[in-house]
Amino acid sequence: MNGTSVWKASGIAAASCLTAAALLAWPHATSTLDASPAIFHAPRHALSPNTSPKPNSVQAQNFGWSASNWSGYAVTGSTYNDITGSWIVPAVSPSKRSTYSSSWIGIDGFNNSDLIQTGTEQDYVNGHAQYDAWWEILPAPETVISNMTIAPGDRMSAHIHNNGNGTWTITLTDVTRNETFSTTQSYSGPGSSAEWIQEAPEIGGRIATLANYGETTFDPGTVNGGNPGFTLSDAGYMVQNNAVVSVPSAPDSDTDGFNVAYGSNQPSPPAS
Repeated sequence: MNGTSVWKASGIAAASCLTAAALLAWPHATSTLDASPAIFHAPRHALSPNTSPKPNSVQAQNFGWSASNWSGYAVTGSTYNDITGSWIVPAVSPSKRSTYSSSWIGIDGFNNSDLIQTGTEQDYVNGHAQYDAWWEILPAPETVISNMTIAPGDRMSAHIHNNGNGTWTITLTDVTRNETFSTTQSYSGPGSSAEWIQEAPEIGGRIATLANYGETTFDPGTVNGGNPGFTLSDAGYMVQNNAVVSVPSAPDSDTDGFNVAYGSNQPSPPAS
């Protein structure tokens, strides 16, 4: 793997943040590093709008797309070289079988097989919740950022930037814990879309059952250094087993953020 990575933290949360004492503070927030198979955050698996069930919302007819693995917002129609996003790590509910959810920003993957992205994982596996941070460039699976501690309620901030020389820099910050990871990697995708997504990732070559993540907020976000100007036509919802399982809100009033909720009911947008 080419590139470099840097991790930094301040105060007592520095290099000791993954000690046993720190993990005991969050007994249900454990790393997926040793427990899970390879996780892929795949391109959008598009569904036909004519056959997909609709969310419980009068605005559902104005959504631009649906998918079996993505929900959130995606913008197209330009070349994208820079994206930022912030979100709150959601808490997953217990389930009888293993379920998975991911929150991330990325470039490409909406209408092609390229994708560069970074985010957090919120899963319920083998009877307990697991949370971690990761970055990924397809066709490789996610690379877990093992020296970041992730817990529900943490505010995350992410930035992906084209350096203009065939390399891109991926930066992910846990604002709550003042921990930052950065890596510079080669990437040659077309930059034809930019996304802010709540996802059911791929496990063992199949789309996982989406974990009940409750609700989370993506706000604010930028693309190419400016306001993404979200509209409902940029939004998409997730369908699994012929049921709507994840729905974004309408954009907030300044068009740079939204809420997204588990289930078929569309949430209200966040206050700007």
